[in-house]
Amino acid sequence: MNNIVAIVGRPNVGKSTLFNRLIQRREAIVDSVSGVTRDRNYGKSEWNGKEFSVIDTGGYIKGSDDIFEGEIRKQVELAIDEADVIIFVVDVEEGITPMDETVAKLLRKVTKPVLLAVNKVDNAMREKDALEFYNLGIGDYYTFASISGSGTGDLLDALIDAFPEKPEPTQEELELPRFAVVGRPNAGKSSFINALIGKDRYIVTDIAGTTRDSIDTKFDRFGFEFNLVDTAGIRRKAKVKEDLEFYSVMRSVRAIEHADVCILIIDATRGFEGQDQSIFWLAEKNRKGVVILVNKWDLVEKDTMSTKDYEVKIREQLQPFTDVPILFVSALTKQRLLKALEETVKVHENRKQRISTSKFNDYMLKVIENYPPPALKGKYVKIKYCMQLPTPTPQFVFFANLPQYVKEAYKRFLENKIREHWDFSGVPIEIYIREK
Repeated sequence: MNNIVAIVGRPNVGKSTLFNRLIQRREAIVDSVSGVTRDRNYGKSEWNGKEFSVIDTGGYIKGSDDIFEGEIRKQVELAIDEADVIIFVVDVEEGITPMDETVAKLLRKVTKPVLLAVNKVDNAMREKDALEFYNLGIGDYYTFASISGSGTGDLLDALIDAFPEKPEPTQEELELPRFAVVGRPNAGKSSFINALIGKDRYIVTDIAGTTRDSIDTKFDRFGFEFNLVDTAGIRRKAKVKEDLEFYSVMRSVRAIEHADVCILIIDATRGFEGQDQSIFWLAEKNRKGVVILVNKWDLVEKDTMSTKDYEVKIREQLQPFTDVPILFVSALTKQRLLKALEETVKVHENRKQRISTSKFNDYMLKVIENYPPPALKGKYVKIKYCMQLPTPTPQFVFFANLPQYVKEAYKRFLENKIREHWDFSGVPIEIYIREK
């Protein structure tokens, strides 16, 4: 499981510029998620062979100075709660401001590593100006310029050194699949988990999770055995929509990265909202299996909305990844909960599925022969061989003479044909075109 880095600080110090630089450093291994909030605030990065997740806490705050400061405090507290390492960004041009001191006061109380990053230091004079930031009481600082990128190497070296050692998972943890229950607050995650566990507490054993928030509960009932990753501890932040969404996404980052399959619970009375989509795409980008449970279905007037209509509306918002199980459940009445478990286990099996190279070629080469890639600039693309890669998640490679001419639309066509023939429901598929 990756470490999480939170970039904190007052507005307009260059947090987002640093965030963009980190997640765009190596495009081949970077996987940024767009649309998680109104700004791009979650991404993956790598430095010296170590992958980590980056969260940008900027761009949420509006209002008067008092509200402004209150919101900054919430954002920093949330970041402190979730992250392994915190980068505190300040601006050398403006020096230490009262808001910087407020953030620093909070950070001085934490036991997690905090790296003080002084931005906009692009000459020797500004290196001297940066000395005043010792007064924040954070300790040593790192100077950099997020626009040009100078100094970010030293900051990243320090970041990698600051990561805590992650304990190796036990054999039992490795063997049992992990199913994470995710979703926005008040969708019914706690009720769902309680309904599954029931009163027979003797069958539940706690296995320490990687964080104090994400506890693995070993589930062993009805012939199923797996670790249930509980994210029900998301606190509800009334009246602060963006702050609430930010917190939900941070918790979901932890749970999703630690899971094999994500059980996304949505509130039937509210519909498939933006925050649900954010968490769904987070799971898809991390190549996790997904099952969508529409909870509180017992509260919906069936005359106005049938399951079919509701399902069509959700799938429209999931495009192009629409091959996802959607079940209508009620944690309160325990309606279809066993079916939900069966579907989750099935998605996990789909994710582990291996197709022999000979069978894959026999089927896919006939499909390609009947519907070859469109010619481009008078040149014809020929695909003569394909195979499933030996990766933990379904990835397929097609070898072609002109891979650069194969467009995304044809890749989606290949994916659809794979899904038609083999059951990969609920599982993201990756298609690569390589030169033979």
